[in-house]
Amino acid sequence: MQATRRLGAFLRPYWHWATLAPLLMMIEVAMDLMQPRLVQRIVDEGIARLDLSLVLTTGLWMVGIAIVGLIGGAGCTVFSVLAGQGFGADLRRALFGKVQALSFGNLDKLGTGKLITRLTNDVTQVQEMVMMLLRIMVRAPLMLIGSAIMAVLTSPQLALLFLILIPVVTVALVWIIRKTYPMFSEVQRRLDGLNTVLQENLAGVRVVKAFVREKHEIGRFRRTNDSLMAQNIVAAQTAALTMPIVMLALNLGVVAALWIGGERVMAGGMKVGQVIAFINYLTQTLWSLVMVSQLTMRFSRSEASAERVLEVLDSQPEVANRPDAQTEIAAEGRVAFEKVTFSYNGDGHDAVLRNVSFVAEPGQTVAILGATGSGKSSLVHLIPRFYDVASGRVTIDGLDVRDADETALRSKVGISLQESVLFSGTIRDNIRYGRPDASDEEVMAAARLAQAHDFIVAFPTGYDSPVGQRGVNLSGGQKQRIAIARALLTQPRVLILDDSTSAVDIETESRIQEALAGLRPRPTSFVIAQRISSVLTADKILVLDDGRIAAEGTHDELLASSGIYREIYESQMDNGALSHG
Repeated sequence: MQATRRLGAFLRPYWHWATLAPLLMMIEVAMDLMQPRLVQRIVDEGIARLDLSLVLTTGLWMVGIAIVGLIGGAGCTVFSVLAGQGFGADLRRALFGKVQALSFGNLDKLGTGKLITRLTNDVTQVQEMVMMLLRIMVRAPLMLIGSAIMAVLTSPQLALLFLILIPVVTVALVWIIRKTYPMFSEVQRRLDGLNTVLQENLAGVRVVKAFVREKHEIGRFRRTNDSLMAQNIVAAQTAALTMPIVMLALNLGVVAALWIGGERVMAGGMKVGQVIAFINYLTQTLWSLVMVSQLTMRFSRSEASAERVLEVLDSQPEVANRPDAQTEIAAEGRVAFEKVTFSYNGDGHDAVLRNVSFVAEPGQTVAILGATGSGKSSLVHLIPRFYDVASGRVTIDGLDVRDADETALRSKVGISLQESVLFSGTIRDNIRYGRPDASDEEVMAAARLAQAHDFIVAFPTGYDSPVGQRGVNLSGGQKQRIAIARALLTQPRVLILDDSTSAVDIETESRIQEALAGLRPRPTSFVIAQRISSVLTADKILVLDDGRIAAEGTHDELLASSGIYREIYESQMDNGALSHG
């Protein structure tokens, strides 16, 4: 239970609620333990002696005690909910903050579906356990111990039954708990798989429909869902053995108590009220044992969730600031790759880039061409230090990016990624995502540079037009131009356009290029493109092949010296790419 104890730190801000809840529960337990003795008094003293006033007086005491117990139980519930909800909110906040702090490499390994499960289902499991811990986990042990003590005080002879019943029930419950713990861990793992399938399908629903793969995806979901259901059934069936075992023990105990107690009553050694009170305490004891076992199983499940939450909280970003990271970065924009080798596993094996060296001078436009998988996106992701190189170094104005403060570094780099990710809100909010304090004039200026202003003002509400989830109500080209405007608004010294005009027509793309060329100061730009028409005017063109720079130069130089570049150029010319896109 180490993981759950570690997460207990999130309960400290709510220690006053977490303290009051158990104290109030102790009051309720004390009141409940008094009731069987009062019943005994009514039977053995009131009814046996035909003393109606004693019956009424004791009955009123029972009502009063029940009301006090009700107040204690209700108060415990209120304060445990306050503590539990605060705990859950803080844990989710910390977990989400941690996810934001993780590097791309961490997120690649954890996966979106798994992170969603941890932020939702796993946190809920731990949160519910905390609330139960403050209520039932206090009540059950206290009631178990208190009932056993009261049973011994009521009838030491009948209390010997506990020596048989409790060990038998305990052994059975321990066996069940040991069996169910790994089962519930597997349930959470399969829930990860279900969330992954859901996330992929909801994000890619248009692709599914475009390729008429609904039946395939329904079948894929059904298999994942059935797997989760099957594991839940196995775990629940095993846990369900608890109730029959305890009920058998309880019924045997009641029969034994009635049999032995009845003989003693007839022999004059006990009173009827004693037997009734003892049976009540026996029932309370065994049910409390059931509650403890059920909570232990829930605790086992929450422990599995707590471990998964801690897996994220304990993750160390693969890319992190060094202690002496520099926050002052020159504003020239000279980018240099010096014998850079990079692999996603970080050790240089299965390298995506191999011994890459080149220099982009301030204000230059560097175009990057290459086949799919040649390492184009990987290369530009090293500039803002989304990943760290395995060997060599990447510098901006002579400073190794690993020596720079991440925030300071990325404030100098504007990037429009391969996939134009927009957020729910307005067009204005999306453009100034990187500079929330930007004025409306600056927002519109960036939109004009990205050739987005005209289509934005054509909307009924202009820049205040709502953007659906992931920009669902915008075309691909519109999303790309908004993403470019968002990058330009940050006034970067280094601009990265990762295939960010693929959905834009050639005429509009040409206007974007002209607008970028007219910027003063002009950012150092890296342009990844599939259309060779996008790179003809670049100051430098890099041709990547299998993670290496196969050729470097201007368009004219490469036509004369590079067979790979000439082949790309001629194939697109033959297909009319330059005239039709």
